[in-house]
Amino acid sequence: MVIYGINAVTEALRAGQVKLVRVEDPPRSRLRALVRMAEASGIAVRHCSDAQLLRSSRGRLHQGVVADVDQPRAYTLEDLLQANSNPLLVVLDGIEDPQNLGAILRTAEAAGVDGVIRQSRRAARLDGVASKASAGAVAHVRLVRVVNIARTLETLKAAGVWTVGLDGAASHRYDQVDLTRPTALVLGGEGKG
Repeated sequence: MVIYGINAVTEALRAGQVKLVRVEDPPRSRLRALVRMAEASGIAVRHCSDAQLLRSSRGRLHQGVVADVDQPRAYTLEDLLQANSNPLLVVLDGIEDPQNLGAILRTAEAAGVDGVIRQSRRAARLDGVASKASAGAVAHVRLVRVVNIARTLETLKAAGVWTVGLDGAASHRYDQVDLTRPTALVLGGEGKG
């Protein structure tokens, strides 16, 4: 997978997922620390022209750095349930925009969510766009891909996880929900909700 942007690449470096870093030549001051971090970890650093970086990032705003990274580790639903007896999970049902996916992952990581469950089909790709929008959080969030969200919600229910659907027109505010028990917050797609 190819990612780009200072925060996305920095967090992937911290998570040990980077295979190669391409950086503008000469690197601006903000990138020098990133280059030192990569070199200290034994990761190859290539100095490239802006045109090469634009090509590598498929024309996206790269902030002077592009990296080849391993795909994030694939977790299972069982992994999430075994890791914490009182999990806080996020279930994504039909999130198709990679920038929205990235923003959700960034928020989930900041909120201390134990894992994010998403569909295998009809879902946003986990790519450079999502990684950049996540500000690198994708490198730290446990991600589970499932085929059937309804079946997954049944499995969570059987495991004692309370499911809460998020709706902008709901009668209860999000801060009125008891999140101290095992909970899965379900977010629907951008178009249909």
